[in-house]
Amino acid sequence: MNDPLKLGFIGLGAMGLPMASNLISKAPPGSTLRVYDISENSMRTLVERHPVSVVICRSPKDVSQKAEIIFTMLPEGSHVRSVYLDPSTGILGPGMSARLLVDCSTIDTKTSLQVARETETHDSKARFYDAPVSGGTLGAEAASLTIMMGCADDGSDAQYALLDRLLRLMGKTVVACGGPGMGLTAKLCNNYCSGLISLATAEAMNMGMRSGMDPRVLSRIFASSTAQSTICDKWNPVPGICPDAPSSKGYAGGFKVQLMAKDFGLAVAAADEVGAKLVLGRAGLEAYEGASRDKRCRDRDSRVLFRYIGGREDWE
Repeated sequence: MNDPLKLGFIGLGAMGLPMASNLISKAPPGSTLRVYDISENSMRTLVERHPVSVVICRSPKDVSQKAEIIFTMLPEGSHVRSVYLDPSTGILGPGMSARLLVDCSTIDTKTSLQVARETETHDSKARFYDAPVSGGTLGAEAASLTIMMGCADDGSDAQYALLDRLLRLMGKTVVACGGPGMGLTAKLCNNYCSGLISLATAEAMNMGMRSGMDPRVLSRIFASSTAQSTICDKWNPVPGICPDAPSSKGYAGGFKVQLMAKDFGLAVAAADEVGAKLVLGRAGLEAYEGASRDKRCRDRDSRVLFRYIGGREDWE
């Protein structure tokens, strides 16, 4: 992968912008990155960082006519359908030169598989992949994301090697999950589990603090016992435990609680579709949806559940 690449990136939000920046920063010299976002400011921010290699486009269709490899990072399935399938402005339109389409959004698998089928119907030489990510904005900025690819690594997919190399420009751990839609399946399972861990950690810390425990002591116990988790160690929901965590910055930044509510809801729906019994799912979803509606919590990092359940933030 030494020759210049004609790249595209659509969706320059809190995750997409740093991912796109890392992609073009590490791409072979002479590579170009055509970008589109509904926010003019986001596109101009990227141009300011990479004035020689980033080109602003006016629609997804415009990107697809000049880029050969396109990444998308969008909020919901409806946005993915519009970006790819809109007959006037979508990627899958007349003159599409793109051959490798990679969607890093966290959406429902049904939509992803639909876009994959439409891609193959539109152009038999083009391929669409689901490749959702985990690691939040900090991981996106540091290029330390875990990326879950909806493809196999057994040699049956001719694009696997190139896809793996490209994704490693934006992430640290890249895992082939088996086939179309399996990247999203892995992501939804992961977010379901991590969402419950965050909620359980917030509840347990609140219980201990209300009983008189120093949260620093309790978090150290968790870290060396069976309650240990990345959430506890790096993203603790109690302010002041992890200085760099969003909770210690008024829950600013991180992964917005309404986005976790969306992902958690997708996971619960996916479980229903396959007949997987969930004991904690409905309660977890209710907590995230409730926090999303709470004006004290909305637009804050998802660990703001500690605030939502009445945790004491001024304990120091």
